[in-house]
Amino acid sequence: MHIDTISTAPFTDQKPGTSGLRKKVRVIVQPHYLENFVESVFDALPSLTGSTLVLGGDGRYFNRQAAQIIIKMAAAHGVAKVLIGQGALLSTPAASCLIRKYKAEGGFILSASHNPGGPDEDFGIKFNASNGGPASEQITNEIYQRSLSISEYQIAAIEDVDIDSLGTRAVGPMTLEVIDPVTDYAELMEELFDLDLIAQALKEDRLSIVFDAMHAITGPYAHRLLSGRLGAPVSAVMNAIPLEDFGGGHPDPNLVHAHALAERMYQPGAPTLGAASDGDGDRNMIMGDHFFVTPSDSLAVLAANLHHLKGYRAGLKGVARSMPTSQAVDRVAKRLGIDAYETPTGWKFFGNLLDAGKITLCGEESFGTGSDHVREKDGLWAVLAWLNLIAVRQQSVADIVREHWKIFGRDYYSRHDYEGMPSAIGDSIMSLLRGQLSDLVGQQWGDNKVAIADDFSYHDPVDGSISPHQGVRIIFTNGSRIVFRLSGTGTEGATLRIYLERFEPDAKEHGHDPQKALADLIELAEQLGEVRARSNMKVPTVIT
Repeated sequence: MHIDTISTAPFTDQKPGTSGLRKKVRVIVQPHYLENFVESVFDALPSLTGSTLVLGGDGRYFNRQAAQIIIKMAAAHGVAKVLIGQGALLSTPAASCLIRKYKAEGGFILSASHNPGGPDEDFGIKFNASNGGPASEQITNEIYQRSLSISEYQIAAIEDVDIDSLGTRAVGPMTLEVIDPVTDYAELMEELFDLDLIAQALKEDRLSIVFDAMHAITGPYAHRLLSGRLGAPVSAVMNAIPLEDFGGGHPDPNLVHAHALAERMYQPGAPTLGAASDGDGDRNMIMGDHFFVTPSDSLAVLAANLHHLKGYRAGLKGVARSMPTSQAVDRVAKRLGIDAYETPTGWKFFGNLLDAGKITLCGEESFGTGSDHVREKDGLWAVLAWLNLIAVRQQSVADIVREHWKIFGRDYYSRHDYEGMPSAIGDSIMSLLRGQLSDLVGQQWGDNKVAIADDFSYHDPVDGSISPHQGVRIIFTNGSRIVFRLSGTGTEGATLRIYLERFEPDAKEHGHDPQKALADLIELAEQLGEVRARSNMKVPTVIT
C-alpha cells in the first residue's frame, strides 16, 4: 500500500465547538480542508496508531465521501482496525456504545446533529474519546493548535473501499469491518428496559406510539426496535428513510420543525406517546395526547421514576443538568437525597461526572437526555424509557407529568431563540448584559428581586478544570431565572438563546400557558438585553 504525503497549508477556522467542527458543506469540500482536520487529530493523538477506531455518521450529504477519506487516512497512520457502520451510518449514541463495547481508542462521528443537510447546508465532524464521549477541551485545543501549523498530511493511495457489504476486509495492513449499525445498540436497550412489558402493552392496545425519525439516522433504529422488537405498526415510524438532505426538512425535534408530529398529537385519537429524534439520533422530543413535555420536565420525571425500569433498579447515584436547563431535576435530587450538578452546555461536561460514578442520569434543555449507558445523549433511549414508564405506571403522559408537578411543583420554563443573528450583534448584547451585572443585585421588578447576577463559571469537581463565561445568569430571590447565552452549534452567524424560568409550588396554578406565566420575565429580558431593538428581530425564531 502506497502512502501519499500531500503538502498543505493551515486553515484558521478549524477550532472545534461544543459538538465538534461544524461548517457549511461548501467549506468542508474545499481541497485539503477535511484532510487537514483529520490529520490534526492523528497528529494530536499518537495513541491512535495501532488502535481500533469507530467510524460512522448520520447519512447527511458528504457523509460517504468523508468516510472514505478517513478510512484512507487511518490506514496511512497505522490504525489497526476501523469499525464502520454499514453505508457509513451510525447514530451518535450507537457510536458511543461501540467505542465502549469494543474498547476502541475513539471514533470519528460525521454529523452536524440537528442542523439541516444538503449541498448548501451543514456538515460536521467530531472525535469521541475512548470513554465514548466527546473529546475533552484539552484534546480539542490540541487538535486546533495542530491545525494552525499543519504543512502536510498522509493518505493511502487506494481506491474507495466497499462500505456497504457486511464483513471484514483488508485495507493494506489495516482491517476494515463493516457492521450492522443497529445490532449492538439494540442489544444494549434490551439490557436497560423491559421490552417484553412494552410489547405486551402495545399488543393489548393499552399503549400506542408514533415516532418521527425526520428522515434522519434513527429511522433504521426505530424500525428495528419499535416495529420489529416491540411490534408497533410499521406506520408508527414516520419519515423513516435517512436522506442526505433530510427530505428538505430541519431535523431538530421541536414543535416548530416536527410540526407534523405535533399536529397529529393534538388531533382526536392521538397515540399515547409521540416522539421525535434529530439528525444524528441524540436528541428527543416527548409528547402525550394533547400534551407537550418540556425537556427539563422530561429529565425530572425520569429522575423520579427511573428506578422502576429494569436497568436502573439500583437507583440513581446522582443527576446533572446543563446550567440553562430548569431546576426541576434539582428538586427531585433533593427529595431522593442524591447530588445534583450544574454544568455548562455541552455533553462533554457530563463525561467526567459519569466516568467518576457521580451521576447516573443527565440532560439538557435542548432536547438531550441520557444516562451512564453511553457517553452521549440518546434520543431513542429516552423514548424507550418513556414507553417503559407508561407501561409500568399505566398512566397517560399528561397524568404522569401532572402528578409529578403536584409532588415537586411546576417550573414554568421556555427558551426563546434568535437564530441567524450577526455575530457582532450577539456579542454586543452579551457585552451589554455583562456590563450591568455588578449593579443588578438587589434591584427589583414586580415580585422579582435579583439575588445573583453573574457570568456562569464551572469548576469541574473531578479534574479541577475551570470553564468561564458560560452564560449570563440573573437569578431572583423567588427562584425565577433569566439566562442569556450565545450558542455554538450553528455554522453561520450567531444564535442568541434566552432561557426563562419561574417556579410555582401551588398545584392550583399549574394550568397556565408558559408564555403567559413568564410574560413579565420575557419583557424584563428585553429591557435588560435590548435584543429586539439591537437585532431588529421582532419575535424569536423558535420558542420552545
